[in-house]
Amino acid sequence: MKLLTISIAIVGLAVLTAFNVSSSDNEKTPPVEQTGEVGLNIGDIAPELSFESPDGKTLSLSDLKGNVVLIDFWASWCGPCRRENPNVVSAYDKYSKAKFKDAKGFEIFSVSLDKAKDKWVAAIEQDNLDWKWHVSDLGGWSSKPAQIYNVRSIPQSILIDEQGVIIAKNLRGQYLHMALDELVESF
Repeated sequence: MKLLTISIAIVGLAVLTAFNVSSSDNEKTPPVEQTGEVGLNIGDIAPELSFESPDGKTLSLSDLKGNVVLIDFWASWCGPCRRENPNVVSAYDKYSKAKFKDAKGFEIFSVSLDKAKDKWVAAIEQDNLDWKWHVSDLGGWSSKPAQIYNVRSIPQSILIDEQGVIIAKNLRGQYLHMALDELVESF
């Protein structure tokens, strides 16, 4: 029982640290230490992604520099992804119009692991994923974006700051909103 309590406490601390959530209203978590290196860990610069949108245009993650960006790996055939999409839409609706402390705004860079373009496009429409930044190479699990980010399961998300530095990973539900609240200007 004691081991279980310690394990729960460690997991809770890890969650708070990963989401950069302060333990009290008067205490702020120190900023993420930046490594200056491209990588997949918190503090690393997020690797570039440059792939085609549904209409054949090449969209690049680096085009969003200056914004807080949620890189969202998903697919039309993924039930958990589709169930998380309303939360992602809610975050987009709320934070795309918010004023951020150090960033111009908030964007979502959606990366699909679909193989069929028609199913991918239909899911974007059905789930009201109304942002511009949708890409895929239609390679499924073998896609280049999945390889670059070492994606082994979806949904998977990476939150990057205005400089392109990874500040949180795998934010779902309320945790996505909590992490974004930390970056919004307070009134």
